[in-house]
Amino acid sequence: MFSVKCQSSALGHLLSQILEARKKIKSGAPIGEMDPAAAARYATFGFLITGPVSHIFYQLMEVWMPATDPLCIVKRLLLDRLIFAPGFLLMFYFVMNILEAKGWRDFESKMRGSYWTALKMNWKVWTPFQFVNINFVPVEFRVLFANMVALFWYAYLASVRKLSFPT
Repeated sequence: MFSVKCQSSALGHLLSQILEARKKIKSGAPIGEMDPAAAARYATFGFLITGPVSHIFYQLMEVWMPATDPLCIVKRLLLDRLIFAPGFLLMFYFVMNILEAKGWRDFESKMRGSYWTALKMNWKVWTPFQFVNINFVPVEFRVLFANMVALFWYAYLASVRKLSFPT
């Protein structure tokens, strides 16, 4: 499962680079070369962080909020959307900053420039998918299910982080 998460993270970033190049071509701006190092950073994040953390979170959620709890559907969604999503997005910004070998000021700037925008978009995009994922998909397939959305989500994150503060 972790290698799948690694691939969706890297492919998401490559998709972002392709979309950015297409926009530049349409506007007549010069396009730069593809950045395989950036895609490798996203792959590293997916493999070392996203896959394991998501897997553990879904396992713990099953223990903390078993399906026998009559309010588990609401509790699981609230835990995921209000606690896990903001914390995980913060971790994404922090780890990517380290992988990019950037300093604290760059981290603060990106957080100020795009964290809130990205979190609101996370809530809009991921909430319906996570509702289905955490309540109806068997726990062993949740990371895989999330990868369907993650490909496009990582493309969005790569773009929004660049807009807030050029890398």
